[in-house]
Amino acid sequence: MKGIILAGGSGSRLAPMTSAVSKQLLPIYDKPLIYYPIATLMLAGIREQLIITTPRDASAFKSLLGDGSQFGMTFEYAVQNSPRGLADAFLVGEKFIGNAKVALALGDNIFHGSGLGHQLSQLTDVKGAHIFAYKVADPQNYGVVEFNSGGVATSLIEKPDNPKSSFAIPGLYFYDNQVTEIAKSVKPSQRGEIEITSVNEHYLRLHKLYVEILPRGTAWLDTGTPENLLSAAMYVRIIEERQGYKIACLEEIALRQGWVTNTEVREYVDRLSESSYSNYVRKLLND
Repeated sequence: MKGIILAGGSGSRLAPMTSAVSKQLLPIYDKPLIYYPIATLMLAGIREQLIITTPRDASAFKSLLGDGSQFGMTFEYAVQNSPRGLADAFLVGEKFIGNAKVALALGDNIFHGSGLGHQLSQLTDVKGAHIFAYKVADPQNYGVVEFNSGGVATSLIEKPDNPKSSFAIPGLYFYDNQVTEIAKSVKPSQRGEIEITSVNEHYLRLHKLYVEILPRGTAWLDTGTPENLLSAAMYVRIIEERQGYKIACLEEIALRQGWVTNTEVREYVDRLSESSYSNYVRKLLND
């Protein structure tokens, strides 16, 4: 399975912070926001990832992440000239996807929870589509899924005025290889966008959509507003300070996955300046 991270968009709700830099490059406590969705896909065992961004920001992402070899991975980059909806990622990334199955992660969503990596690693051979549901207090701001009495998804609605449930669909999706052709068949919505909800509805009609409710111990953080950006940073800081480990440390995940050796990480981290992050990685190598 391959992975796509959608890191485009204007980030207008975060202006003026995003007037000169992508929101996915803004800090969430001690690391850039883009590290978190990369880490989520890494935990699923996905080593080939495509970063889709804007023409303005592409060089900055390449400067930050390189080709991924320092993490035992492969990063590729593609440009989305204008926001055309989440499902446009499959059209922009068609060549990258090829004959593979694919996971899509939104670049401004953070997931954290015990056992999350094992849970996601079971989805790399997905048949059809596998998405998630998460209970929220404000479902009208998200795509919403409705379940029947047997816990089976019956409808999907994008930002409904009167939500039929409190379960929002977070920005993490797993698909088989049909998704590219399905995305091509989707007609733009009234907003002029190729909606991910339309793709998921197609799988629902085929009875090939599985919706899994994320357990209460899993945190899902959407960082699209200044308030949420700050809340996410505070969450990461509290967890890291209390528990002594870092969330979304790419070097640590790569080591645990066996994708890189201690020697390879040491050569890379020695080129980094002194910081709490680099010192944490150095400590990992010495333990």
